[in-house]
Amino acid sequence: MTSRRLRGAARAAAVIALIGALSVTTGCSQIIDAFNGAQQAEAVVPTQQPDAKTPPEELSFDSQFTRDGSVSLSSDVAEDLEVRLDVWAFDPKRTMEWTPTNEKTFGFSVNVYDHRVSEKAVLTEKRRVYISQISITSQTSQTSNQSSSPFQFSADPRTLVPVDTLRSDRGLLLNSFQGGLLVPQTTIHQLPNDTYGITLDFAITVSVEGSANDDTTFQQQMIYQVLPIAIYPASE
Repeated sequence: MTSRRLRGAARAAAVIALIGALSVTTGCSQIIDAFNGAQQAEAVVPTQQPDAKTPPEELSFDSQFTRDGSVSLSSDVAEDLEVRLDVWAFDPKRTMEWTPTNEKTFGFSVNVYDHRVSEKAVLTEKRRVYISQISITSQTSQTSNQSSSPFQFSADPRTLVPVDTLRSDRGLLLNSFQGGLLVPQTTIHQLPNDTYGITLDFAITVSVEGSANDDTTFQQQMIYQVLPIAIYPASE
């Protein structure tokens, strides 16, 4: 009886020790080019969705992207108005194969959802959101306690999509019938050999319509999102 109780207590302790979580869908359009600078505006605090998955014990750099191969990050830019950033592993698709020495390619999209109306509502019934700038900076985590910024991306989204997409001087329209912004592939190249994690910082400039179909109600905002990615040692 004593050994059964001990085994039961050990199992209960193991279950308690495994509890944890983080937070976390896709877009349309096509890529042509990149480059441009970032803009300043009012900051928006991102909201994140709970996740029930448990990180593997061997993962030393906590990353939902690494556990799931994709992540969905949500920012509320107005009441019931959500801008969603989706990021997914493209190559290698197995994130445990993301090492300092190989090419690590991911894709991402930015979309908007006005929860006050149906998804099938016409554009004049939705609050429009334009994106005019997106930039990504990076910071490595290394066993040597050093740090570097090996990956950078900056672009005006209007240069990343076909010329027939809906755009204005405010930027690229995210909630059009053509869909939002899609960047299907961008690559993180070689990292320092002792890198065990890299954190990507997204900064997205948007102009948000306060009332549907009212050009006088637009306000510019800046959205910030942080994406940690685990990096595994290269195989010998």
